[in-house]
Amino acid sequence: MDVSSKTAILRFMLPQVPFLARTAFWHTLYLSPTSTKWDLKTELIIKLIRSLLNSPSPRGALASQRATLKDPGIKGKMWISKVTLPIPDEDDARQLLLNTVDELKKSPSDIFTPPETLPVEAEWTGYRPKVDTHRPRPDLSEQQHYQRLMSDTTSQVTILYFHGGAFFMMDPATHRDPVSYLARLTGGRCFNVRYRLSPQNTFPAALLDAFVAYLSLLHPPPGSYHDPIPASQIVLAGDSAGGNLTLSLLQLLLQINRSAQKPNDSLRFNNHTITLPLPLPAGCASHSPWSDMTHCMPSKSSNSQYDYLPPPPTREKIAAFPPDEIWPAKPPRGDMYVETSMLCHPLVSPLAARDWRGSCPIWMTYGEEMLVDEGKQIASLAARQGVSVRWEEWGAMCHCFGMVLVGSEISKKFFKNWAGFCREVVGVRNAANGAANGTIHEKLGPEGVQTKGTFFEAKTLKERDVDVKDVAVLTDEEVEWRMQMNMEKRHLVPEDATKVMPKL
Repeated sequence: MDVSSKTAILRFMLPQVPFLARTAFWHTLYLSPTSTKWDLKTELIIKLIRSLLNSPSPRGALASQRATLKDPGIKGKMWISKVTLPIPDEDDARQLLLNTVDELKKSPSDIFTPPETLPVEAEWTGYRPKVDTHRPRPDLSEQQHYQRLMSDTTSQVTILYFHGGAFFMMDPATHRDPVSYLARLTGGRCFNVRYRLSPQNTFPAALLDAFVAYLSLLHPPPGSYHDPIPASQIVLAGDSAGGNLTLSLLQLLLQINRSAQKPNDSLRFNNHTITLPLPLPAGCASHSPWSDMTHCMPSKSSNSQYDYLPPPPTREKIAAFPPDEIWPAKPPRGDMYVETSMLCHPLVSPLAARDWRGSCPIWMTYGEEMLVDEGKQIASLAARQGVSVRWEEWGAMCHCFGMVLVGSEISKKFFKNWAGFCREVVGVRNAANGAANGTIHEKLGPEGVQTKGTFFEAKTLKERDVDVKDVAVLTDEEVEWRMQMNMEKRHLVPEDATKVMPKL
């Protein structure tokens, strides 16, 4: 870390010292509501983030976005190879996506802006062994970096990764550490996608980028570093908003396959003819996926004590929010990511999806957070429809706790479970100490994945089995009604809704 970075951190932390001291004092005396659930470090981290996200002087959308798009550089135990997927010569993938969005619309009044297909940037990410954490990136071409990355892989796992950030912040550079750690634990490689951000790009631009990335792994464009990758070796993965994209992309693939009418239905992509139905990935693994853009579930308020996510904004906070060049949008719309009429669309809010039959195995993990009820509903419905589901809930943990509490025993166990699922569905299990050690692998595969639910007790991490089919907190009909009501509320007050920032 350079001197300027240390100075910036010091300038940032000094005003927080009184707040942190008070927090530590109340925790030490067991007077904090969460002192019996969290250790001191966890309490300080979560409450500091909460304090920053609930600042009385919020920044505008553009300033927030730019602050998270600063490349920290590449060093240490990771291989990074930057690539750009060109625009396919054919428009079939885009048209298929737009047709599927139309098929799933609940009303003719649901509107969206069809995006153009653009080049998709991404980073191949892998684990670089036998170097310290400060080793500079070698001066090699991007292709040579990819070749070195592949020489250090020890399994066939390929993770198609979508970063979090409420759809309007962050990029692959912000997620290099956790994604390279996944590569290390799986022994495989990750394809970390720089999808288009809102509010400059509305739904379904990001989903189109995700779809192009998946098809490009299966059928690489000319000049690609990688060879065609079988779908059985690909796992969709992401966190928060990126978790939404994993579930939305999976639902897109399922709907395309449901709609395929003829045996010879196909699409052209990168000079390949792909016959429908499309091959599904080996699995879908997401951390705290943001699955309900209407924010209708009970845990949005009932679990706030364990989370740092902001509560729904009051009118006073909305009025105080600073406008800038990118938000409010012109012409106005009620949500940064999507038109408010589309909030209940299943490719926008996977919570609204009613059919998961035929899906690959799904792994979902949440803390006891504000978004957990969304995941419970999806996991329960999918399990009842015959999908293999691995469900994990971690007591008293916050949104994306595995990435927030880096280095803790909870985070280490979480990443071990995440990587373990990815290895399992691809058909790889370590015979000894881990994929990164080059051990012999035994074949498993998605067919062997059994539905299982686990609740991890706070602090002790004691495991308790739960019935995934019964974790839902509402009936399917109640969820549909609540989503519709919340969407209508957002739709009826555009003068306020156009100012509202995402709540993640």
